[in-house]
Amino acid sequence: MAPAPAEQPPAQDASATAPPPDLPPAFYRESRAGHYESTTATAGPWDPKSQHAGPPSALLGRAFEQHEPRAGFRIARVTLELPRPVPVADLDVHVRTVRTGSRAELLEGELACDGKPVMLARAWRMLAAPADTPALHEAPGAPLADPQPPSTMAGVHVDGYLAAMEWRFAAGSGFDTPGPGAAWARQRIPLVAGQDDTPLTRALTLADSNWAIGSELDYVRKLVINTDITLALHRDPVGAWLCLTSATAASPAGSALAAGRLEDAAGDCGRVLQTLLVAER
Repeated sequence: MAPAPAEQPPAQDASATAPPPDLPPAFYRESRAGHYESTTATAGPWDPKSQHAGPPSALLGRAFEQHEPRAGFRIARVTLELPRPVPVADLDVHVRTVRTGSRAELLEGELACDGKPVMLARAWRMLAAPADTPALHEAPGAPLADPQPPSTMAGVHVDGYLAAMEWRFAAGSGFDTPGPGAAWARQRIPLVAGQDDTPLTRALTLADSNWAIGSELDYVRKLVINTDITLALHRDPVGAWLCLTSATAASPAGSALAAGRLEDAAGDCGRVLQTLLVAER
């Protein structure tokens, strides 16, 4: 028997920390179909002119969901490749169907800036499992912590994406605390102005933070950066709050892997995997 769902964290928490007063109303504005203006909220920690990979990942996820939708189907896995930094600039999204069948189909997408690809993606959209499929999931992990002061991260830009998300770390975790970690997070602003977020876009907005939540490498002394993101969901997440419990594996003369478990208040809903480049600065 599946465990009883835990109490759902509220979509709006009266005790939440106040967002920065100059936070844009959304990560993006859609000026025309498939064309988006990036706001300063997309700026990543390494360079205010380059985006954190979370919002553009979600932008591609949104495009996958809107591309020739099929009743009874869901996006089960998205893999994103990061060939170059995504600039805080106007972006174009393109999606096509690579292979379609009666039970599953493979989609492909591209995010471009000035005609140059800056993010590539593939997604599997498949028929939802039947109602009698056993609910095989683990018990909920870290409980939702009380409101916390704005998160810090040594030597990085914190006024973009990091400020546009509300973070609540488990005891002993934090961006500046080495070791496996766990954090609940939610967006302070929507992905696209005037548009509702979806379970998939909320999960993708957070997924690229997986390695930072569970960072065990010195990203100040060394160059540590992910080249890809894979999000696999065995069910759609529920609610605005999502939790990532992450850890890092690394080897000399190799590379590193950041693996995370994604949860909502009811428990396990997916996994995140990232390949990390580790090099001298």
